[in-house]
Amino acid sequence: MAFKNLCLLFIFYSSASIAEQPDEKKKDDKTIVVISSRIASDADSHIGNVDKISAEEIKQVAHVHIQELLQRVPGVNLQRGNGQEYLPAIRSPVLTGAGACGGFLISEDYIPLRAAGFCNVNELFEAHTEQAESIEVVRGPGNAYFGSNALHGIVNINTPDIPNTKQTRLAFEAGSYEFTRIKTRMGNSTIDSDGDLTGYNLALTVSRDGGYRDDSGYNQQKFSGRHLYSNNKLNIKSGLTITNLDQRTAGFILGRDSFKDSQLARANLNPEAFRKAESLRLWSRFEYQSTEVNQLIVTPYIRLTDMSFRQHFLPGKPLEENGQQSIGLQSVYYFALGETFKLSLGIDGETSNGFLKQTQESPTEGSAFLQATIPTGKQYDYDVNASMFASFIHSDWQFLPRWQLTAGIRYESMNYDYDNQMLAGRTTEDGTECGFGGCRYSRPEDRNDSFDNWAPKVGISYLLPNKALLFTNLSRGFRAPQATELYRLQREQAVADLDSVKLNSFEIGIRKESSQISYELVYYQMDKDNVIIRDSNFFNISNGKTKHKGLEGRFDYILGEFWSIAVNASLAEHRYASDQFLGGININGNEIDTAPNQFGSMQLRWNPTENLRLELEWLNQGAYYMDAENLHKYGGYNLLNLRANWEVNDRWNIFARVNNLLDKKYAERADYTFFTEERYFPGTPLNLFVGVEWRGAD
Repeated sequence: MAFKNLCLLFIFYSSASIAEQPDEKKKDDKTIVVISSRIASDADSHIGNVDKISAEEIKQVAHVHIQELLQRVPGVNLQRGNGQEYLPAIRSPVLTGAGACGGFLISEDYIPLRAAGFCNVNELFEAHTEQAESIEVVRGPGNAYFGSNALHGIVNINTPDIPNTKQTRLAFEAGSYEFTRIKTRMGNSTIDSDGDLTGYNLALTVSRDGGYRDDSGYNQQKFSGRHLYSNNKLNIKSGLTITNLDQRTAGFILGRDSFKDSQLARANLNPEAFRKAESLRLWSRFEYQSTEVNQLIVTPYIRLTDMSFRQHFLPGKPLEENGQQSIGLQSVYYFALGETFKLSLGIDGETSNGFLKQTQESPTEGSAFLQATIPTGKQYDYDVNASMFASFIHSDWQFLPRWQLTAGIRYESMNYDYDNQMLAGRTTEDGTECGFGGCRYSRPEDRNDSFDNWAPKVGISYLLPNKALLFTNLSRGFRAPQATELYRLQREQAVADLDSVKLNSFEIGIRKESSQISYELVYYQMDKDNVIIRDSNFFNISNGKTKHKGLEGRFDYILGEFWSIAVNASLAEHRYASDQFLGGININGNEIDTAPNQFGSMQLRWNPTENLRLELEWLNQGAYYMDAENLHKYGGYNLLNLRANWEVNDRWNIFARVNNLLDKKYAERADYTFFTEERYFPGTPLNLFVGVEWRGAD
C-alpha cells in the first residue's frame, strides 16, 4: 500500500512539473555540489543520487544530534543511541558489529574522518556539523573519486567557507535537561594591491547536555578554521578541525515495551559507562589552474584520533582504548579533450598507525561459563601499521546535445602489518588457561594482510525538454575488512580469512531542480557479496550475501506566497541471501533485522513575513524486525517537531524549537538478543530549546 501511495505521489509531482508555466523573470535555483567530483558543479549534471543540505536548513534545524538533520534525506536512517552516539543506515539496514561503519564513507572537507581500515560507527560526532556550510550525501556506491567504505553511501560535511566581508556571529541556546550551547564564528577576506586574495574563517561550538536519562549527558567542544590565499592561477585553501567529547553514557533498558514506562525510560542500567573522544584534522588544498579547462588539485593532510569508552554492552564491561595517526595525500588532474569530453586522473595515498587495547578491571558477573571464560586483565593489545594506495580515472562525455555518459574506474590496494603486543592465543594475560575449553577472546599471531580492489562505474543521463534529468547507473562499491574484524577474534578462531566486501548496484531515476518545484524518484537494486558476519561460534567469516532494493522519493514545492512543503520517503527491502543458522533457524530469505520497509519525513513551512519562518515536521519510522530470525518486531513511531526563526533585524535573530510535540513514548532503537530479550534506547519526551543570535556589522 505504501509503495502504491509513493507512486501516486510521484505521478502528482510529474503532473505538477508539466503544468508549471514558464516565467521569464524566474531563474532556476542551482544546487552546487562538490562531492561528485571534488570540484563545484550543478547537481543537475550529476548522474546519480546526490543530496545537499544547505546552510539555511542547518540553521533552521539547529540540530543537537546529527540524526535530526540527516533524516531530511531520503534513504538515510540513522538510529540514535545515547548522547552523541548513533548507528548508521544509508540504503541499507541499520548496520551493527565491529566493521559495520565500513559500509559508509564519512568525510569533512573531503578528508575521511577516520583512516582507511579504522572506521568508527559513531564517527560523525567528530565533524563540525553544527556550523557546516553544507552537508552532501551520496546514496549508494560512490564514483571513482571515492574508494574503500564508499559502499552504501557517502556523507561529506563542508566547514564554513571564507566570507567576502568581515563577519562576526555569536549565538547562545538553552533547552530541556540542562542543555546549553554557545556558537561563535568570525572571518574576513581582503584583496591587496596586486589583486591577491587572503581570508580566514574561525568557528567554535561548545555544548553541554545534562541528559534526559539518569547519570547521562555530555560536554563537547568543536573548533574549525579555514584560511585562503588566492592569486591569478593558484588557490591555497587550508583547514583545521579539533573536537573533544566527554560523555556519560546510558545503555539499553530491558523488557518488552519498557520504553512506554516513564520511570524505566529514564533509568540507566549502566551508570559506569562513558565515552571520551578527541580528534584533529589538518589539510591544505593546492589548486593550480594552468588553463581555463586544465586544473591540478593536490591535498596533503594529517589526522589524529584518540578514544576510550566502557563497553557496557559486553559481559564484564571491559574498557576499550583506541587511536590512529595518519598522513595522506589526495591528488587529481582535470583536463578536456574537446568541448564535450572531460577527463580526470588521480592518485590517493595514506599511511596510518592504529592501536587498540581492551582491559577488564572487575570479575565477570553472570553464569559460571561467563566467569570462567572472560577473565580480568588485558584481553587485546595490538598495533597495526596500514597503508592505502589508489589510482583512478573518470570521464564525462556529452555525446549528444541532451545526452551525457560518465565512466570511471578506481584501483585500490590496502595493506595491514599487525603487531600483537600480548601472548597469542586465547589465554589470560599471563598465559593461564581458561575453563570450559579456553578464554572468550583470541589474539592472532603477528601477520600481514593485503586487499586489492577494482571499482568501476558507468552512468548515462538524458535531459528532458522540461529540464528534468533521467539517469541510470551501474556501479560497484567495496570495502576492505576493518582491522577490528581481522585481529579482534573470539574463541578458537586464530585467523580471520576474510575477503573484501563487494556491492554491485543498479539504479534508475528522474530528478528536477527549479525555484518552484524540485523532485526526485529513484529505484535501486543491490547485491552484496562477501558480507562479513559473526557466526554462531563468534567467528568472523565473509561468506554472507544480502540483497537490497528500494524506491526513494523527494519532493519540494512552493505552495504560494507564504507556504512551501518538502517530503522525502523511502521504501526498501533488505534480505539475507545465503544460508546461515541462528537458533536452529536458517535465516536465508529473511528480512535483515533493523531494516524498516518505509520511513521518511515531511516539513510544512510557513513564512508569513520575510523575517519569520515556521516549520512543522512529521517524522515516520516504519516497523522492523528486531532479530535476524524475524520472530520479534518493533512497531515504529510517528513524531511531530515544531521550529521557529525570527530575524528581528540585521543584528538579532531569535529561534526556538519543540521536539516530540505530542510527547509520544517511543524507542529510538529496538533490538532483541537471546540473553537480554527485548531492549531499547528510549526516545526523549517533549523537549524545548530557545536561542538568540547576534551578528556583527559586515
